[in-house]
Amino acid sequence: MTKIVIAAGTGFLGEILTEYFKNKVDKIIILTRGKNCIKNNIHYVHWDAKTLGSCKNELNNADALINMTGKSVDCRYTQKNKDLILRSRVDSTAILGEAIKLCQTPPNTWLNSSTATIYRHSLDMEMDEIHGEIGTGFSVSVATSWEKTFFDQKTPKTRKVALRTSIVLGKNGGALQPILNLTKIGFGGKQGHGSQKISWIHELDFARSIDFIIENQHIQGVINIVAPKPTINTIFMKTLRKVIKVPIGIPLSKSLLKIGAGIINTETELILKSRNVVPTKLLENGFQFSFPDLETSLSNLTH
Repeated sequence: MTKIVIAAGTGFLGEILTEYFKNKVDKIIILTRGKNCIKNNIHYVHWDAKTLGSCKNELNNADALINMTGKSVDCRYTQKNKDLILRSRVDSTAILGEAIKLCQTPPNTWLNSSTATIYRHSLDMEMDEIHGEIGTGFSVSVATSWEKTFFDQKTPKTRKVALRTSIVLGKNGGALQPILNLTKIGFGGKQGHGSQKISWIHELDFARSIDFIIENQHIQGVINIVAPKPTINTIFMKTLRKVIKVPIGIPLSKSLLKIGAGIINTETELILKSRNVVPTKLLENGFQFSFPDLETSLSNLTH
């Protein structure tokens, strides 16, 4: 590949992609709220994610646009934060759609963030792209509005793929770090009833799956970015304790989690919702996971 553009490329997921692609692509454009600068083949370009600005110029001749823009959901769901979560996703997606329409040579592929949280809370049924059942509630309404805005964009020369991404386990950020810190001080037991499903993916497989989708031009529509086998919260926490050699894990009840979530300004939904999601389309198209196993993944990321 010659050129890729990553919108919001300085966040947790954007940095994973930048690190992965920097030696595979001639030029990476990072659209960021920060200042313009160049570091080797990585060009940081200021973009406010609300207006066209210079982004329309940067998208010309790109092999792929990867949009990671959106306010973090790791916050209290006040009305103000809810509005910011929704608008940051929908507005930036619509603006990028406008920018693509103005390109003389538009991007070949547009990958837009979505979320595996779009599926309903499920303890029983595995959710794939074909038979998965869409849920209800605030997070789901954000995801459905986000995907509708994305697919409503008329980009006949640009293939579109919505990335229904699960929890990405990484060394330098994301969900794993606060869970790891709690486990190290003895609070690594089950959270809530512990039977809720966790769909996860190792950071390397997250990046590799994006690369795979870009290279396989026939893939389009929605795709689940998750490891092959969901686990449950109890097993996830037990496995984490095993790999970091912490013998005791005090469980955290739902009521304690609510108190804790209030203290650190987040929501218990991030822990208690059962995400039972599988990557049918990735597997059917021949994607090979480097880290399909939870214990191997956690060991790799904590040592």
